[in-house]
Amino acid sequence: MYLVLVYDITMDEKGKKILPKVFKTCKKYLFHIQNSVFEGELSEVQIMQLRGELSKYIRQDQDSLIIFKSRDKKWMSKEFWGKTDDATSMFL
Repeated sequence: MYLVLVYDITMDEKGKKILPKVFKTCKKYLFHIQNSVFEGELSEVQIMQLRGELSKYIRQDQDSLIIFKSRDKKWMSKEFWGKTDDATSMFL
């Protein structure tokens, strides 16, 4: 499954400690695109593992994380507005 993951961590005292852990966990599974945006192909099992790891950090009442899923990356197109910095062009 092809995914795009986007997160937003509230930057209070606890959030400052959570942010690097969320970033590192996402980078373990996906390619870093921009700030808090990641993309890549994962199996359902890997998605469940990622969710399990991130659930330790994401605070349900303050933080948000969105995953956009597609069965195949060929069904999603990428369009840049502004600075074009496609660090993952070799993967798409």
